[in-house]
Amino acid sequence: MNDGTFSPIVELRRYTLHPGQRDVLITLFDREFVETQEAVGIDVIGQFRDLDAPDHFVWLRGFPDQQSRTESLRAFYGGPVWQAQRSAANATMIDSDDVLLLRPAHPDSGFRLGPGRLASGSDGIIVATTWHLQPEAKAGFPEVFETVLAPMLGDAGIPILASFVSEHGENGFPALPVREEARVFVWFSRFPDRAAYERHAAALANRPSFAEALRPHLARPPEVALLSPTTRSRLRG
Repeated sequence: MNDGTFSPIVELRRYTLHPGQRDVLITLFDREFVETQEAVGIDVIGQFRDLDAPDHFVWLRGFPDQQSRTESLRAFYGGPVWQAQRSAANATMIDSDDVLLLRPAHPDSGFRLGPGRLASGSDGIIVATTWHLQPEAKAGFPEVFETVLAPMLGDAGIPILASFVSEHGENGFPALPVREEARVFVWFSRFPDRAAYERHAAALANRPSFAEALRPHLARPPEVALLSPTTRSRLRG
C-alpha cells in the first residue's frame, strides 16, 4: 500500500507464546518478516507487546482486497524466507489461530500510516478495543458509533485512530484460520503512556451515558488491549 493510505482488509492477529519466547519471536519477526511480506504486497501495519499479557504477541497486517490477500499469503508462506524460518517462529507459539479479519467501519475509518518505518521505539501505546456485538446490532452499529459513541469518546479526550467491523468474505487461505463466527467492532486509540490511558478511561467511566448507549449492543464485555509497539512497528504510540 502507498504511504498515507489504509488497507481495506485487515488482520488482527493475537498469538499465545511459550513463556519467555515473546522477545525471541519479535527479534525474528522484525528481522525476517517485515520487508519480505511487504515485497509480496502485504502491508505490515504494526507489531506489539501486550502490556497485560507477557506471553502474547499482537500484530496487524493489511491487504487491498480479499483476492490480493489470498495471492499475497500464498506467495509469502510458499516463499523461501518463511520456509527457512517457520520452524523457529512456530517453536515460540502455543496458539496462532486467534485472528480477526476486519474491514473499515466506514470508507475513511481505516489506518492512515505515515511514510517510512522508524528504527527506534517510542514510549506511547496503542489501545485496541474489541466489542463483540449482538447479532442484530452488527449492521447498524457503525452508524451508532459515529453519531453517538465517537462524540462521547472525543469529549473524554480519547482519540480514534481507526475503526473496523468483521469481514465475512471467504477466507481464501484456509491454512491460516480466522474467527469466521466473530461479530465485532474494533477501534484503536493512542496515548503517550498507560497513565494517560487510565486517566481518560476513568473520565469515560464517569459518563454513565456512554455505558448506557453501548450496553444494549454488546454480546459480552469489551476486550481492551494495551499494546506497546516493537522497534519496527509502523503504527506507533
